[in-house]
Amino acid sequence: TLRSAQMLLGQGLVLHLMDTESLGGTRDPSGQARDPPGKLRDSPGRTRPPPGSPRALRDAEQRHRAIVSWFSDHPRAPFGIHRLVELGREFGKSAGDWFGPAIAAHLLRGAVESCTETPGLAVYVAQDCTVYKGDVARLVRGDPEGGTRRGLVLLVPARLGGESLNPVYVECVKELLQLRSCLGIIGGKPRHSLFFLGFQGDSLLYLDPHLCQASVDTAREKFPLQSFHCCFPRKMPFGKMDPSCTFGFYAGGTELEQLWGDLARVLAPPSAPERYPIFTLAEGHAQDQALDTPPGPPPSLPRRGKRPKKPNSDEFVFL
Repeated sequence: TLRSAQMLLGQGLVLHLMDTESLGGTRDPSGQARDPPGKLRDSPGRTRPPPGSPRALRDAEQRHRAIVSWFSDHPRAPFGIHRLVELGREFGKSAGDWFGPAIAAHLLRGAVESCTETPGLAVYVAQDCTVYKGDVARLVRGDPEGGTRRGLVLLVPARLGGESLNPVYVECVKELLQLRSCLGIIGGKPRHSLFFLGFQGDSLLYLDPHLCQASVDTAREKFPLQSFHCCFPRKMPFGKMDPSCTFGFYAGGTELEQLWGDLARVLAPPSAPERYPIFTLAEGHAQDQALDTPPGPPPSLPRRGKRPKKPNSDEFVFL
């Protein structure tokens, strides 16, 4: 699962720190290419080269190699396996333990928060399948003097059924994967983690982190990049997907409102009001919601001589 989480974060960092034109991608809604924030931004006074120029290609390669090196299997790599396992101790996890998609989301947040190379990026992990927009706005807010907002990686842990995937969620999963902002899904088959990046028909497209590759020394100046990429994803029927997963999305500093609009359109479309959403968007802050919730009545005790009724599995709804 940690390797699948690395894949999702790597995709987010590429979108956050690299020019989309140097990647052959699209522009943001304003028509301008994303400007790479953080420590990899061009130094003050240095003019940006035109897209496709030799200098632009060199700069893109430099940024690309820097991002890849952050995931190397080295104790000092900020997003390497050593760092994620170290953060896992806060959750009672040790090397060799099973890390679920939800815990992996919290480890990514901790890794980004402690990384000095990515000051312009924030990670938000949804609570109980609810994204509180007020908390997100506070997280990405710039300095009081009008500083630019930070980019956002939004992680939403979810469970899409009981022992297996509930088919009612398949169409919503497809629509979420089609969003421009979607980074992919940390998920897999039971006891076998995979990174889902799209779909084709009734099959998910995935990358398998269990594929063995030759070790690469990222400290070398021109280390090979081939083993860090895959040109041929594999397919798997939706029915084999483990219901426990984490969705990932990215929004640049000026794209947050578009992200909210896209998610609202998919999660609660006017054409399908009966759709049960995978997760929900809420105004305000999680703390405010907790304070506004009135305390429930005390649990009723069974009458003397009567045995309490056992809960039936049909009384529960799996989200």
